[in-house]
Amino acid sequence: MTYLTTRILALAAALLLGPSPLLAQPARQENRQESRQPEGRRLPPDATTQHSLTLSDGRSLSFTAVAGSLPLVDESGKLQAEIAFTAFTLPEREAGRRPVTFAINGGPGAASAYLNLAAVGPWRLPLDGPSISPSMPPTAVPNDETWLDFTDLVFIDPVGTGYSRAAGDEAKRYYGVESDAAVLSAAIARWLRTNDRLASPKFFLGESYGGFRGPLIARKLQDDVGVGLSGLVLLSPVLDFGYLQPPRHNPLGAVTRLPSLAAAGLERRGQTPDPARMQEAEAYAAGPYLADLLRGPADAAATGRMTERVAALTGLDPALVRRQAGRVAGSSYQREADRESGRVSSAYDTGVTGWDPDPSAASGRFVDPILSAMQAPLTSAIVDLTARTLNWRVPNLRYELLSNAVNGGWNWGGGRSPPEVVSELRQALALDGAMRVLVAHGYTDLVTPYFASKLILDQIPPYGRETRLSLSVYPGGHMFYFRKASRAALRGDALRLYETALAARQGGNDGR
Repeated sequence: MTYLTTRILALAAALLLGPSPLLAQPARQENRQESRQPEGRRLPPDATTQHSLTLSDGRSLSFTAVAGSLPLVDESGKLQAEIAFTAFTLPEREAGRRPVTFAINGGPGAASAYLNLAAVGPWRLPLDGPSISPSMPPTAVPNDETWLDFTDLVFIDPVGTGYSRAAGDEAKRYYGVESDAAVLSAAIARWLRTNDRLASPKFFLGESYGGFRGPLIARKLQDDVGVGLSGLVLLSPVLDFGYLQPPRHNPLGAVTRLPSLAAAGLERRGQTPDPARMQEAEAYAAGPYLADLLRGPADAAATGRMTERVAALTGLDPALVRRQAGRVAGSSYQREADRESGRVSSAYDTGVTGWDPDPSAASGRFVDPILSAMQAPLTSAIVDLTARTLNWRVPNLRYELLSNAVNGGWNWGGGRSPPEVVSELRQALALDGAMRVLVAHGYTDLVTPYFASKLILDQIPPYGRETRLSLSVYPGGHMFYFRKASRAALRGDALRLYETALAARQGGNDGR
């Protein structure tokens, strides 16, 4: 364990033991409260507001929202960082019975606005459709697919994202696999202790790199903090970076990417990907396709077979497939699938497109039609929601929806092997027979292809007779929850996971 990691763990312990975050109080008490805060805090006192929403199916939700921050202090009480959060809670009829879910996005460098305001929070920014306009009205509407009716929700922004900031100029010490997981685990435990929720069933929701964080945080909570999670929901996760972007001479990347390209081809032909329609592409990718890839481009017969089959599955020009020896790059599909109309596809969902700014260029020079296009409306919407609806105004800091500084400065560790959390996932499931895990993906995601997770999960033992680890794949891409049907299907699958996890927790069922 390095000195830096030891120091971060000490700071995380101090977060657990330090002064509790303060809820917004009447004005006459504010000065007295602020005097008890660590010196140097830049974020305002927490704000508590009451809300009521009526959803389109007639459900009515009355809930409390708290927007604020958790101060991270060292052993001497000196401020090290402020962790911003937004919590939505329903009145608890029986203490310790209502679940609470901690939601964290990925990046690294992404704030929690994606999950909060596009997926599971009480409000949603409508981002459905074949394209996203940066100048769209950033107006949130009630979210019919919110999870708030079956779990309280706490959205946490890691250091350097949202309004979370490190004190001083040592922010980079938080930008690393181990230190990040340690601080987020401590922040979760701190929120639980402060709000008297240690007895509640606890769940984790993470997207993309947030999904990578999930098993790490589960193990740190189990071992280092003394908190057990009942379940994990991992959306479009990276479980093993060795599967994500292997070198071109490694056939694994082409194998895991092909089913997503085939799903993109289905959508272009007007069909919706589903398990039955995807069975052919998956069987081909893991069988004859892999065998021909291993033969290499020098085998003309193998290249011919791949050219014919891959072109048929994806709808791409056979000449393009042949030039790439059957190993079609995701970037090629983005630019070539709709070249005739001058549009390019998003790597995050091939079904969302934008105009190619320079269609005659030799190589693509376009920003992503999802990741870049949604930056403006989502940032404006979350800032407006936080300030006007939740009454937590942060006038002197920029909201960092997706920080390049955090992403570029990330410490991935010094080992020879790519980072992975499959080992932690195995340990968490093996240690707790009541834990349930749902891994969810979108079919047309070229960033974290669903087939990579399928191949990985197939290698994990069942740990008992009950199914405690499952994979669901929906139409859509990395943020498949932009599509209403997929958002609803995710909610249904998550609700079933919560019900089975709570039943196992109640009955002491360890899965045998």
